[in-house]
Order: sequence, then structure tokens, then C-alpha cells
Amino acid sequence: MFSRLSDKLQDVFKDLRGHGRISESNVDAALREVRLALLEADVHFKVAKDFIARVKEKALGEEVLRSVTPGQQIVKIFHDELSALLGGGAAPLNLGPQARILVVGLNGAGKTTTCAKLAAWLKKNGRTPVLIACDLQRPAAVEQLATLAAQIGVPMYRPPAGEKNVLRVVRDGMAWAKDQGHNVEIYDTAGRQDLDDELIDELRKVKDLVQPNESLLVCDAATGQQAVGVAEKFHGAVGVTGLILTKLDGDARGGAALSLREVTGQPVKFAGTGEKVDAFEVFHPDRMAGRILGMGDVVSLVEKAAANFEVEDAARMEARLRGGNFDLNDFLEQFKMLRKMGPLENLLGLIPGMDKMKSPGVDEKQMRRVEAIVLSMTPGERARPDVLNARRRQRIARGSGTTVTEVNNLLLRFSDMRKLMKKPGKLKKMMARAGGMGMLGRN
Repeated sequence: MFSRLSDKLQDVFKDLRGHGRISESNVDAALREVRLALLEADVHFKVAKDFIARVKEKALGEEVLRSVTPGQQIVKIFHDELSALLGGGAAPLNLGPQARILVVGLNGAGKTTTCAKLAAWLKKNGRTPVLIACDLQRPAAVEQLATLAAQIGVPMYRPPAGEKNVLRVVRDGMAWAKDQGHNVEIYDTAGRQDLDDELIDELRKVKDLVQPNESLLVCDAATGQQAVGVAEKFHGAVGVTGLILTKLDGDARGGAALSLREVTGQPVKFAGTGEKVDAFEVFHPDRMAGRILGMGDVVSLVEKAAANFEVEDAARMEARLRGGNFDLNDFLEQFKMLRKMGPLENLLGLIPGMDKMKSPGVDEKQMRRVEAIVLSMTPGERARPDVLNARRRQRIARGSGTTVTEVNNLLLRFSDMRKLMKKPGKLKKMMARAGGMGMLGRN
């Protein structure tokens, strides 16, 4: 997400850094471009206006104008103000020893999936959650939650078939939860295509009954300004304590994320970054600001790596790399470890300066073709690629659905990589030749 906004902001900053001295006219011209970029990204017009005013006041301060590197000082101001706009620091859940979480939102925002993602996240972090299905409006909502609950291994209360009384379901779910040995209850409530009086009345009654520690609103980041209006209405109806943004991996604009905190006064607590149950993370405003400004997010990258890589495996792989024994079996293992961390395009956005290497520089389909080629080799061939004669390469190409040329390109680049493992200084040159991360090369 934020790709368009990020590109435009980085162009503005590049121009500012080109000036040895910064004047008010330089700043005004830059901020006009930034304001347009924010509005194009679907940021609420009042939020954009106030943000620009705060940045301008600080950017024209004496400390910046007299600085040796005024362009960099202004980038820092942008980073700090973006962090503040997004909420400052990460906002933790208010749970306590026993907690209830009410999850609300419109149909299509990903509410039911988010309930399961939240339960999986809580379970991973040492809590014992249960799910309670209270969405009696959307067909198959209960079945969807049941499927997800079984997938993540979390108990779920299923209302009787044909039940229409939501408050009875909530009471029965609360009574059921007492016998489950849990410490967090997550209530998946009904949504609508639009926020009507009937839904608001139902949610108010459910909230009064549940008395939740947290009332979390699920918002679809791709809906732009609609998400802001929905958030205001839900907050007025049930007193939202936090927001969860979904589909951050798909929206190129992302203006809703920049507007919600300012408009509602409530923090964004989590972000959904993909379809899988584990594609869910704590929302860190300062880290997101860094991604938007092209500074990357190394902390999140390290956290992802720590969660997916075993220390022993990493140490063993490092020893093989240093010893020059890295083969295609190791390459495949590393490839699978990398895939566990999420889509490659998302990972590149976490690395400073690498966001520009997204498509077409890095093609997810191309990476899958690389994996298919390696998987079409026998373990012995992966250990000793030098045995791959013409006939074997033809077999591998047929098995992977690729061409012999693509197989040859992969083997050539892998050979280069092995040679350069002992010459780290030349690794950058090899990456340029390989077209970024594209091991198949270009014809």
C-alpha cells in the first residue's frame, strides 16, 4: 500500500535535497506537491490541510533554514508528523487477566477473517482466546468462522441452526465461554452493506450485554473516504476503542490509514497484510511512516525473520555460505524460509531503498518459476549442479513448465552467486546483472 503516495513524496524530497539552501518558496512549492499527493491518495481533505500546516510551521523554523542539510531536516519533520498523524506509538490492547473483545464492521471489510487472525495472534502471544459467532445476518458467516477456528485450533461457540435472536446467542456464548478455560473472548458481530439504524441499535444492545474491554472496528483500507465516514458512525454508535485496517497489501493509495486516527481520535491497533491467517501485525505508526517515506522498516523485517527462522538453521546456513558449500538444496531451503515471511513485494518495502525494486523489477510469478525449476531437479542434481547436461536440463524444463533457456539462466546466475559468496564486494554487481532478485534474467 501507499505506493503512489510514497513515490510522489520521495520525488519531492529528492528535489528538496538538491537545494543547498531552503527558502520559503522552496518549501511552499514542495508542500503544494505533497498536498496534491495526499488528496490523490484519498486522505481526508481536512486531515491533509492540517498536516501541511503543521509541517510548514516546523519546516520554516530557524533551525531548519540554517541547517547544513535542510532537505534532510524536512524529511525528518515529515517522518515525525506522519508518525503523529498515524497515532504516535503502537497502541496495545487493553486486556487484563480476563477480557472481552467486540469486533464490528460492515460486510466485506474482512471482519470474520480478522476475528480469526486476532485469535491466532493472541494465541501466538500466550493468551487462550475463544471465538463466539454472533453474525446471524450474513449467510455462511458462522460456517466461515468455524472453518477458520478449526484451522488455528481455537474453540468457537456455534449458535443453533436457525437462531435469529442475537442477544440470546450472546448470552449463551458468554455462558459457554466460562467452561472453556480461556482468558479472551472475541465476539464476531453482524454487519450490513451500509450502517443503518437497525444495525446500530443491535450493536448497542450487544455492547451493553458484553461490556467489552475493547470494541474494535474493522475497516477496509481500499474503500478510502468511505472508511472514514463508517469509522465516525461506528464510533458514535458503540464507542470504538481501536481500529483494524484490512487489505493494506492491496490498496495503492492508503489514504484511509492516514485519516482514521485524526478523524476518530482512536488508534489503529492492527493491520491485515494478506489473505493468510498469519498475515496480521501490530500497527506501528513510526514504522509505517518510514515505509511511506521510502526509509524501509528494518525492525519489522528482523521481527519477521526471527519469527520464521530457527537460529540453528541460520547458523548452519551461514557456515555453508562462508565455506563456499552453498548448493541448490540450500537455495531451495532459503527460498522457502523467505516465502514464510510473506510476499516478496511486501518484504522489499521493509528494506531501506529497496521499495523501488518492486514490479516490474521483481516479479512474484518469476520467483515461482525459479522455485519450480529447482523443485524439478533431483536432490543429487541440486547438490551437484555441474552434472546437469543438456538432456537433464530439457527434462527439468519440461517438469517445471519453463524453457531450457530459463533453466540455463538460473544455473548461470547461481554459479555467479556461488563465486561471489567469497567476494561480498561484487555482490551488488551480480544483483544488477540478475535484474534485482530475478534469477531467471531477461531475454
